[in-house]
Amino acid sequence: MQSRWSDMHAAQYVERYGPQWGEDLALHTYLGRLLGAEDRLVLHGGGNNSVKTTRTNIFGENHPVLFVKASGINMATIAPEDYTALDLEYLGRLRGLKDLTDEEMHNEFRTHMCNSRAQTPSIETLAHAFIPKKFVAHTHADAILALSNQPDGKHRVREALGDDILVLEYIFPGLRLAKATADAFADRPHCKAAVWARHGLVSWGDTARESYETTITLITRAEEFIGRHARRPLLVAVTTPLEIAQRRYLDIAPMVRGQLALLSGDPDRPCARAILQPLIDRQVLDFVDSDRGRELALTPPLTADHLIRTKPLPLWIEEPDFSNPARIREQIAFGIRDYAAKYEAYLDRYRDQMPEGVARLDSLPRVILMPGLGAICSGKNVHASGIVRDIAGHTLAVKAQIAAMGTYLGCEESDLFHMEYRPLQHAKLAAEKDPPLGRQVALVTGAAGAIGSGICRGLLEQGCHVAVTDLPGDPLKSLADELRVDFGARVLQAPLDVADPQSVDQAFELVSGAWGGVDLVIVNAGVALVSSLEKMDIEAFRRLERVNTEGTLLMLRGAGRHFRIQGTGGDIILISTKNVFAPGASFGAYSATKSAAHQLARIASLEFAGMDVRVNMVAPDAVFSSGMRKSGLWAEVGPDRARSKGLKEDDLEEHYRQRNLLKTRITARHVANAVLYFATRQSPTTGATIPVDGGLPDATPR
Repeated sequence: MQSRWSDMHAAQYVERYGPQWGEDLALHTYLGRLLGAEDRLVLHGGGNNSVKTTRTNIFGENHPVLFVKASGINMATIAPEDYTALDLEYLGRLRGLKDLTDEEMHNEFRTHMCNSRAQTPSIETLAHAFIPKKFVAHTHADAILALSNQPDGKHRVREALGDDILVLEYIFPGLRLAKATADAFADRPHCKAAVWARHGLVSWGDTARESYETTITLITRAEEFIGRHARRPLLVAVTTPLEIAQRRYLDIAPMVRGQLALLSGDPDRPCARAILQPLIDRQVLDFVDSDRGRELALTPPLTADHLIRTKPLPLWIEEPDFSNPARIREQIAFGIRDYAAKYEAYLDRYRDQMPEGVARLDSLPRVILMPGLGAICSGKNVHASGIVRDIAGHTLAVKAQIAAMGTYLGCEESDLFHMEYRPLQHAKLAAEKDPPLGRQVALVTGAAGAIGSGICRGLLEQGCHVAVTDLPGDPLKSLADELRVDFGARVLQAPLDVADPQSVDQAFELVSGAWGGVDLVIVNAGVALVSSLEKMDIEAFRRLERVNTEGTLLMLRGAGRHFRIQGTGGDIILISTKNVFAPGASFGAYSATKSAAHQLARIASLEFAGMDVRVNMVAPDAVFSSGMRKSGLWAEVGPDRARSKGLKEDDLEEHYRQRNLLKTRITARHVANAVLYFATRQSPTTGATIPVDGGLPDATPR
């Protein structure tokens, strides 16, 4: 591992943050960013660092403080405000106590922070406070865990890193670990770092650079040692090609996702779904296909810090029968039921030790390993499943390294339980509230237009994961890029021609491959034509029929097939039109083909109800734009439509506003709100239509 320290970059941090936060915290922020940039050191909020400095209080007095990383903050993007300042002298007095409960420790932290609005500091704050060095960095480095997580780990660490390193056996994080580290340092003050077995590395220094480069030097030594002693790598008898593994995942992802749905007891929202992400690469495939893959996989995690994301163990499905859909479904269902029963039994063993006020987590696996496929990682949203995926990848790699050197040794089950159900850990989860559509995946056709883009934004604002689909090209790409600025990884771009059966199938596969499945299908794509019946070109009519009618049929067919495999119900919402109820002259092709689409959706509401799939319609009047995004449909037909009504093109939108009872402009946001009514299942409704038109006398009753 190479040092990334740059005096020039360090000076830039001091220049940027120093005037407000002071040079010490500015440099410490740079140190944190350097550590967070290396996934071999920390993952997703793991690890922490601190600096001891001074601050001026309200009386103008300088007093010592400890700035420590707030709990759960990602060091890769950490800023000075993500550190919490505490009274260092008071923290030092806590060393004289015999023990502290989590509740007591949390209270001492909260009552001795320098800013009452600051975030809760790391649970390892006391270790940082008790180590008498200015800068302290703590990481969960892969290479260190590969050495320490063995029966002879202490010997391995000393052999690899040298004698000027403290090595402590596993101690539950908190006051006891902090005191043990401080006592060991007092006995050997020349040491520059400590290894906490099955936990990680703590390095310190008088400067930020010294602390950082000590970390890098020690990890480099560990990596070199592992390379020299990896003499018995895993044996892979049959190598699965990547493309075959990926094809297998696409085939089973929706059924796995369905089996991982949590039953809620709410008839309107009967289950809480998971978002899946696959982990399929050469390294993982070779692990699950190896002679010792199962044995290694079914061992505790590398560090107890991973528990609230991954559970103590993964699910391993032995000899999956990918050639038989019914059989593989049965194997997945049995594996998940068996895993849940064992997890409940594990919790029952510690029933009397469950902390007050801490609820049991669900009993479903977060990682599923399958020979011939790889790993399937589950979380309540794409961020959570991404964390699980990254942790799983590092875990399997490190366990393979250990197997090549010796024998893996994880934490004891009791330690796992107490860390998994530690109130301070659960506080992180409690802060991550589910938004209304946070566990759902939507596929929106015709997304690049005015109505489609408005619907996508409305869904994303409610926490949904949204696949924006349209014909390939700049409009689709620009929409996806625009939405990703605000909603990040919850936006997926998928080219889709609704009139092409293969393209429809590929879109469902693409979304399943990314997130495991689809729950909500918005059929919005449509084209229009202005022509009288006498002058209508039959090929032009057929173009509308292929998109508006056949495209709707193909989307309904694809959604129905997908929902049947997934088995957790779903919702289909057709963006219909007021023309179904009040057709317009010279708009016959659009009115007829959209009416056919509307009728197909009504039939789907009859056929799909048994799967708990609700099919509803939203019928808007003309929407000309959404923000800066103009309607492609109205850009195409607007001039002819204006002429057919004897209007100037610039007067067309006002004409539509004036003709409704409420004299209101219909916007994409209005359409999105109607979609959200159905998507969030506000009432037990299927086969219904919500008009979004300001009230049109000739279009009522509906």
